Amino acid sequence: MNVDQANKIILKPYITEKTFAMVENESKICFVVERSASKPQIADAINTLYNQKVTNVNTARTIYGKKAFVQFENTDKARDLATKIGML
Repeated sequence: MNVDQANKIILKPYITEKTFAMVENESKICFVVERSASKPQIADAINTLYNQKVTNVNTARTIYGKKAFVQFENTDKARDLATKIGML
């Protein structure tokens, strides 16, 4: 997957007080993603854009679009990525 394809899948980070706490407690970051994106495509896009290994992806459809809850290996990696994308 190239960077352009990954940018079409991962639209933006979804930041609320609850998702902010998920970074510290569960090592998860929430992203708004393309409606047609599958879990493996989301994991591949995160790996392409941010060079981070994803351990698990959960998705939910909301009024804001499709959200992906992406879990990383440990809290440090999630915290580093959240800082890199401007969440923290």
